Amino acid sequence: MEDLNIHKDVNDNYSLRGRVFNKLREDILSGIYHENEELKENTIGLELGVSRTPVREALRQLELEGLVTMIPNKGAYVTGITSKDIHDIYMIRSYLEGLCAKWACEHITEAQIEALEEILYLSDFHASRNHHEQMVELDNKFHELIYEASGSKILYHVLSDFHHYVERIRKITLAMPSRASKSSLEHAAILDAIKKRDGDLAEVLAHEHMQYTIKNISDQGL
Repeated sequence: MEDLNIHKDVNDNYSLRGRVFNKLREDILSGIYHENEELKENTIGLELGVSRTPVREALRQLELEGLVTMIPNKGAYVTGITSKDIHDIYMIRSYLEGLCAKWACEHITEAQIEALEEILYLSDFHASRNHHEQMVELDNKFHELIYEASGSKILYHVLSDFHHYVERIRKITLAMPSRASKSSLEHAAILDAIKKRDGDLAEVLAHEHMQYTIKNISDQGL
């Protein structure tokens, strides 16, 4: 019984650290915490209702992800996502998304195709009415479903993380009517290639989709 309790305590500790980590990462990526802002263990612990230990562990994990810098005898400071980081993420995504779309041609199910078609229909509807929050949510769903359809859990996790890292920028770009509409058309072309099981074309279109986004970000000076 004692061993079971110890095992439970360890699991609870990991779960608590994970919740603190996810909350802090989300707040950093969404811009609630700003670059070079100090992350005080005591303050965060009080806000989240936890001790300093899971906060300290979460900060160390965030440092490994490059979102936080730990300075000895000073504290933890937000590094965040720089403009170069955003560009790098989209460049890497452009190749991985292409591979993902190509593999989706081999593994996608009819149910997944129907779900993607519904997402496109709803995207057009909300784009025509400038419903930005819904557009971001549907964009998330479209890409995540393609990741899932690739049949690769490795690609799914890597691309999901990248997608989350640039969420703040995506909200800005999808708030632009011209980009939102063009993005929907690009999604439709990718899906059409996948439905035809044309892996080479799906790969090219998914790669170009990210390249267009990079250009849009650059044109907007983001």
